[in-house]
Amino acid sequence: MRVGLAADHGGFHLKEDMADRLRKAGHEVTDFGASTYKSDDDYPDFATPLGRALVGGQIERGLAFCGSGVGIAVAANKIHGVRACLIQDHFAARQGVEDDDMNVLCLGGRTIGAELAWDLIQAFLAARFSGADRHRRRLGKVAALEGGRT
Repeated sequence: MRVGLAADHGGFHLKEDMADRLRKAGHEVTDFGASTYKSDDDYPDFATPLGRALVGGQIERGLAFCGSGVGIAVAANKIHGVRACLIQDHFAARQGVEDDDMNVLCLGGRTIGAELAWDLIQAFLAARFSGADRHRRRLGKVAALEGGRT
């Protein structure tokens, strides 16, 4: 799978570890930064190109990391078509894709260990959107919110 990664300083080390694991597992990885650790960088600078690449079809799924996972999720969700969520358990990593067509998994580099992160990433990447009518209906309502039509 074509997977994009993005992280600020708070998620940098976890991103680097997960990038190595993804490549070893056979995924095509595109890294949207940070490319080096800088303690004063800002998560929107990395979430933005990740989200745009996802919406543009250059990648199939995104992984976004910051200290808590919250800030980069907020920033990623500002890109129309991105459905990013902070995930901390296996069920949500899978169900978020199956029911809600989540396309960006967000993790906190300061809140989650590498082994759990890897488990969540594997569940996220293996999951597929169910396409059930009730889920499509709900996503239609979400899309209307994105377009300013409430």
